[in-house]
Amino acid sequence: MHKNDVSTQPFDNLDTAPAHASAAGPFAWYHDISLNEKRAFWSCKIGYMMDAMDTMFLSFVIPTLITVWHMDRSQAGLIGTVTLLASAVGGWLAGLLSDRYGRVRTLQITILWFAVFTLLCAMTQNFAQLLVTRGLMGLGFGGEWTAGAVLIGEVIRARDRAKAVGTVQAGWALGWGLAAGLYTLVYTLAPPEWAWRILFALGILPAPLVIAIRRLVREPELHLQHKAESGRTSLWAIFAPGTLSITVRAALLATGVQGGYYAITTWLPTYLKAEQHLSVIGTGTYLGVIIAGSYLGYLSGAFLSDKLGRKVNFLLYAVASMIIVLLYTRLQMTNLTMLLLGFPLGFFASGIFAGLGAFLTELYPTAMRGSGQGFCYNFGRAVGATFPFLIGYVSKDLPLGAAIGTFAAVAYGVLILAVISLPETRGKELID
Repeated sequence: MHKNDVSTQPFDNLDTAPAHASAAGPFAWYHDISLNEKRAFWSCKIGYMMDAMDTMFLSFVIPTLITVWHMDRSQAGLIGTVTLLASAVGGWLAGLLSDRYGRVRTLQITILWFAVFTLLCAMTQNFAQLLVTRGLMGLGFGGEWTAGAVLIGEVIRARDRAKAVGTVQAGWALGWGLAAGLYTLVYTLAPPEWAWRILFALGILPAPLVIAIRRLVREPELHLQHKAESGRTSLWAIFAPGTLSITVRAALLATGVQGGYYAITTWLPTYLKAEQHLSVIGTGTYLGVIIAGSYLGYLSGAFLSDKLGRKVNFLLYAVASMIIVLLYTRLQMTNLTMLLLGFPLGFFASGIFAGLGAFLTELYPTAMRGSGQGFCYNFGRAVGATFPFLIGYVSKDLPLGAAIGTFAAVAYGVLILAVISLPETRGKELID
């Protein structure tokens, strides 16, 4: 008997899709997958939702910290930048760990990591302590996406892979909304000097999910088979001559996706409030419109990526995002116009991420899938994280709207060139 046979026997009945006739409708694919696949799907989706919740807490408490600790804006910005850069490192490390020790185990580690360090943020007493704990939290924040995307990408069949991975990633919008709801509740019930600590303390809520994952979610058979037959692969295999070209182009693709997103979402509210003097910016209504657009954008991007193909979907969303930026920075806006455009802004700028996880999964063989996906996605995150700073620097000589438009155009231009050069992978079976 093969050494893996004993460990997989109890799960054999979980790998078979239900015997009933296929359901109709846009979510028919979910009804047709097996119990084990559903468990993996919900573990990854809830994990990513909780990841987003813990991450977005910072944006809500920054005004309080500026008042309580007398922080300036550069210090507040530094906390955000350090979190993003740490998440880039954490994402690549998680990819390496998932190739070496397993997707499920790495997912457990990253969820527990970001939950614990978000809790520790609640106990900090000054800027320096928060900078360190928030940076360490970023390692888990970045790593959770990598481990989850590889896991769900490997367990779902090829024709539904983008729908599943994209629907998992839509959990980000739900986590963002949950963070906004908890912020409103906590700040209503407690004074600000305590409310921010309570909010960070709630970051420990994802921790019990680790126990459920350990008990219910099985390591992808594809990964187990590779480990049994091939053993370990070099950590630097993604830079080998036969793979380097794919790695470079995929990293540029991720840079375009994330650079465009950060260019738009970081400075656009400031531009609209400071230069177009719109009062609705920062209100719950505007935030709700953006979040709703983001969630539906994720879902639509996930379905279109399987329907139209990975490359066409990226091109469609990139062009649409560029048009939205042009409208925002060239039109004379009113509160109503800005509110209405908030939906397509969230829809396209966030929805473009939906096809990325499945695409990166399909570009690499099993041996280096985690490290390849982790490196490319988080290289893009690290470079994209510099865009807010660069836009702020360039805006000393250029109008802020022009700076935003220029960097967004450059990002999406890089994305388009990278997409054109990469192979189409829709329907690709993950067989080495």
